[in-house]
Amino acid sequence: MVNISFLNLRVVKETSRRYDVDKKIRCPNDIFNIAQNVIRANEYAEENLWLLTLDTKNNITGIFTVSTGSLDVSIVHPREVFKRAVLQNAASIIMCHNHPSGDPTPSPEDISITKRIYSAGQILGIELLDHIIIGDNRYTSLKESTPLSFRGVF
Repeated sequence: MVNISFLNLRVVKETSRRYDVDKKIRCPNDIFNIAQNVIRANEYAEENLWLLTLDTKNNITGIFTVSTGSLDVSIVHPREVFKRAVLQNAASIIMCHNHPSGDPTPSPEDISITKRIYSAGQILGIELLDHIIIGDNRYTSLKESTPLSFRGVF
């Protein structure tokens, strides 16, 4: 005789508030607006990575904190991103993280993890729409401003 565990996975809503923002994402500036007014990304002294899950019409269905790091790094693994996306039945996702230095220029690590998440999403059928880096009242969209090395990835 052996014991076999039956397990259950659930998403638990931590908070829900009304915000004066649109839930539909149409462009990177919409994501920046969410990061500024809902997440308040500029208020964090350490790097954080947030995941926005979206339905088939690009409406936000959830916002998750995936990783909290240090002053200049936040460790992210595709498993942690897609665990949340799958539980939320996301059609697509957007990653957003802050640079406490105020400079939203993507680092080589930012570009590398974006490529990994994009590739993993292709396998799972959950598209990474963008990765937004938040600085002091400005942002960089990796989808809009990718270097030539991103051609064919986005």
